Amino acid sequence: MAGNLSSTAGPITSSLSKLQSLNGLFAIYKKQGPTSADVLNTLKETLLREAGVQNTNSRKRKKQCLKMGHGGTLDSAASGVLVVGVGNGTKMLSTMLTGSKKYVAVGELGKATDTLDSTGTVIMEKEFEHITRLDMEEKLKAFTGDIMQVPPLFSALKKDGQRLSVLLKKGHQVEAKPARPVTVYSLTLQEFKPPLFTLDIECGGGFYVRSLVDDLGKALSSCAHVKELIRTKQGQFTLQDHVLHEEQWSLENILGALYPCSEGDQRSDSPQSPQTAT
Repeated sequence: MAGNLSSTAGPITSSLSKLQSLNGLFAIYKKQGPTSADVLNTLKETLLREAGVQNTNSRKRKKQCLKMGHGGTLDSAASGVLVVGVGNGTKMLSTMLTGSKKYVAVGELGKATDTLDSTGTVIMEKEFEHITRLDMEEKLKAFTGDIMQVPPLFSALKKDGQRLSVLLKKGHQVEAKPARPVTVYSLTLQEFKPPLFTLDIECGGGFYVRSLVDDLGKALSSCAHVKELIRTKQGQFTLQDHVLHEEQWSLENILGALYPCSEGDQRSDSPQSPQTAT
């Protein structure tokens, strides 16, 4: 009996050691619905379960046996590229937060919501029939380059240590954060079929697509909200070429996808371009 136990423990210990020795970055696909934190916890639990750890509930583990974080929150209603740092790779995540990202956003004219996206309650309706494709393309020019942007009230930004979105849901009065500088590298109108329109966006850190669409609706003497949002690129990681979908979350696949780093390494030789040091 004891011999059987030791032979079983061997592979489990080995698998866990390999998992804990990972250091680097990789990208996963975040689906619509769960928060970015929920997705990260599911990833951890999947990998620990594969390594033979019985209590995989990351929220209840007293000891953090797998160091992992993500490089920038995607709204629960959004999907796409979520960059994950494991081990010493978590030290590289700050560049993911500040660098460039690409999105495809579907907006809807004529309706504004309290969250600025489709998860919220409609708080205003306005006519939009007067808006043409040329009108929108002209207005988009004002949102390109270095601009000032007011973040949404419903966001991951914090006040007194709590997220603004959490405070609002608790019924607290929350003041809008002041406008802050953000950068939009490119902004193009891909499709215009009122009330829907599709934008292709490349932006820097701290930029909110929901605020862009809301501001665009106002600039067009109407209103608008984000109906669908997909992050297609973050740093060197693209939706088409690099993300691991949930059914691919295994130690073997992560080893194959991992952009490695050594201890304390911030990787100045990253293949990212200067503006995409996400």
